[in-house]
Amino acid sequence: MNLFKQFGDMAQMVQAAPGLIDSAGRLADQSAAYRAQMDQQAVQALNAQPQPGNLEPIAGVDLERYARIVKGVAAFGYDESRLTEVARGFGVDAESWAAAQAGWGGRIQVDRGVGRRFNEIYQAV
Repeated sequence: MNLFKQFGDMAQMVQAAPGLIDSAGRLADQSAAYRAQMDQQAVQALNAQPQPGNLEPIAGVDLERYARIVKGVAAFGYDESRLTEVARGFGVDAESWAAAQAGWGGRIQVDRGVGRRFNEIYQAV
């Protein structure tokens, strides 16, 4: 009796196989499309150019000085509360630093070209 049940279960599995195969194929296609999209976005990020005017200094702080200040906080264990002090060491007063920090942070998030350029500078300094 058990042998007949096994044959019945096998028959059900064979009947379900085409649907499972189709489903797996759709998932593989979706995965490939997602990978292609991610690859395309990575290439765009690597080659992105800043939008016109987005490298202009903010409150007198250009992108290179901003990157140096941000990286300079490493000397204080990345304590962000020390950024104003580090900025002062680069000749940037607290008010100008607050404007520059907000402005450059916004540009980096919105403009991939600015983000790419920031990363290049940050790694170099």
